[in-house]
Amino acid sequence: MKWLHKLFGAAHVLIVALFLVSAFCLILCAAAELWGVVRPIREVTLQERFVAVLECIGLLTIAVASLELGQTILEEQVLRSVTISGPTRVRRFLSRFIVVVVIALSIECLVAVFGLIHDSPELLPHAASVGLAAAVLLASWGFFVRMNVAAEELESHRIHDVTREDEKVEGEDAPGDATERPASDGKPAPARR
Repeated sequence: MKWLHKLFGAAHVLIVALFLVSAFCLILCAAAELWGVVRPIREVTLQERFVAVLECIGLLTIAVASLELGQTILEEQVLRSVTISGPTRVRRFLSRFIVVVVIALSIECLVAVFGLIHDSPELLPHAASVGLAAAVLLASWGFFVRMNVAAEELESHRIHDVTREDEKVEGEDAPGDATERPASDGKPAPARR
């Protein structure tokens, strides 16, 4: 069974690598789109430049979402190598995905509204539906978090475990780290030497 666990880890690493490559490809596409806008040789109208900039923003938004999702998978599945079993872990893991999706949908809605308002105003309800979807997703997530509070209180010791894992993943427990950190009683701990 250990080989199967390693296979899942390798698959997660491959997914993270593909998210990273996809994000860089989108960034290059956005840079090419932006270069086409600012290139002085090309004769284009201001409206065409505006649409091209909006396309660039859309590409960069998806690139950010790809990077964030890749980072989430890397930190939660590879570096921590945890199973999603408790309410605290579920909320933390899903929160990272939901936040990225809501932000990406919101920006895409704005880009679509600005792009359609001049050319195809009859399609504005379609753009509004994207914004509505983001709002419903955010409200649903808030409801889930609110309902999850009671379950998290039942396993309050898990919150401390998750906090320790965060510090380990972020490298705060590395030797030579001389920053002050709050102790468990709320008072600052002395700097380590």
